[in-house]
Amino acid sequence: MKRRNFIKTSALCATAVSAFGFIRFDGTRYVGDCATTSDILGPFYRPGSPERHNLVVAGSKGRKVQLLGKILHQDCTTPYKNAKVELWHCDEEGVYDNSTAAFRYRGTVHTDADGNYSFETILPVPYDAGGGLIRPAHFHMMVTAEGYQPLVTQLYFTGDKNIPKDPWAKAAKDRQLKVEDDPKGVSKVVFNVGMARTLAVEPASIDKLTGTYVHENDPKKTLSLFNNHNSLWLKNEVFGEEYVYAGNNLFVYPSNPEGSFEKLEFDISPSGAIKLTRSFQYVDLGKGTEVYVKKG
Repeated sequence: MKRRNFIKTSALCATAVSAFGFIRFDGTRYVGDCATTSDILGPFYRPGSPERHNLVVAGSKGRKVQLLGKILHQDCTTPYKNAKVELWHCDEEGVYDNSTAAFRYRGTVHTDADGNYSFETILPVPYDAGGGLIRPAHFHMMVTAEGYQPLVTQLYFTGDKNIPKDPWAKAAKDRQLKVEDDPKGVSKVVFNVGMARTLAVEPASIDKLTGTYVHENDPKKTLSLFNNHNSLWLKNEVFGEEYVYAGNNLFVYPSNPEGSFEKLEFDISPSGAIKLTRSFQYVDLGKGTEVYVKKG
C-alpha cells in the first residue's frame, strides 16, 4: 500500500522517539532526566513576535527584571545553539497585548553558541482569570528546537500568595523561581531548559485532522483546528491553543491539574469522514461532552 493511501485510511501515525523519567549510565557517567516540565499554553499566545531581547515599554512603572538561562539538549549538558525562545506576559496592570502591532511584552530571541538566552522586561502581576481564580504572576515561554517537541511552559515566582490556590502553579515546583534583587535596580530570574523528545505525530496525519468541525446538533456551533509547527491547535479569538498527542487518536490539553482534563478524540472512518468528540472536566467548573463532524 502506498504511504499516502495508508495515511489517508488509517488511524494517526506516530513515532515514539524517546522516553524519560529515569537515570541512566551512558558508559562514562550517570545522566539524569533534566527535561523541563510543560504547562498550559493559555489563551493569549500570538505567533510572530518581534526579534528582540528588550521588551520594556517606555514609561512603564513595572519592576524591571532580566530573565536569562540556557537551553540544553536532552543529555542535560550540551548547549543548544539557535533554539527559538518566545516570551510573553501581561503588563503591570495584568493586561495582555492581544491585538496591536507593537506586541507589547512579547518577544523572540535565539540562543547563542553556548545555549544562552536573555530578555529584559518587567515582572508581570497576578490577575483575575474569572471563575474565582486569581492567576499568580507568571511568564509564558515557548522553546522551539529542531529534533525536539516544542516546549510550552510557564514560570512562577516564589513568595506569590496566589500559587497555593492555583492548580497549575502549585504543581510546578521546579518552575517557582527566585527573583534576585540587584543593587543597580534590575532584578534577575534564572531559568535553564532541558529539551525532551516525546511522541510525535506525522505532519501528514496532523494535516488530515485540520479544518472546520460542526456540532452534530447545532450547526451554528463550530470548532476550527489547524497545524502549527506540526502540532494540533484549536483556534481561539487570539490565535489558538495546542493539544498534545496522547496515542490512539487522542489529543489532550497539556498540564491540567489532577482531576481536570480537556480531550479531543477522533474517529476516522475508512471513507475519510472524521468525527470529533470533545470532552472536558474541571474541578468545581463542571464537565461535558460534545460531538462534532468535519466539514467536507
